[in-house]
Amino acid sequence: MGDKQILLNNIDKVHTTQMGAYRIKKNLNLDNIDVVAFCRNLILDKDCRVYKQGENWYCEMDYMRVTVNSYSYTIITAHKYMPRVSRWPR
Repeated sequence: MGDKQILLNNIDKVHTTQMGAYRIKKNLNLDNIDVVAFCRNLILDKDCRVYKQGENWYCEMDYMRVTVNSYSYTIITAHKYMPRVSRWPR
C-alpha cells in the first residue's frame, strides 16, 4: 500500500493543535476557515503529491506543502513554496 493510500485511509484522524492552526493560517494567509478541513481537502485531491520522509508525510499541491506526522496524524505546519528547478540541463 502506497504512502498516499495509507494517509487517505486515515484521513478522519488528521487533526492539528490550536498553535498549529494559527501557524497554518498565518503561513497560508487564510482568514476564517477550518484549517483541518482545508488541509484534508488538499490531501484528498487527486492531484496532491504525497510522500513520506522520515516520520512525516508531505502533501504538495498548488505551491503549498502540508506536513503531517505519520504516527499521530497531526498537521504540523503548512507553507507556500516554489518547486525547485534545476539550473543545469541534463
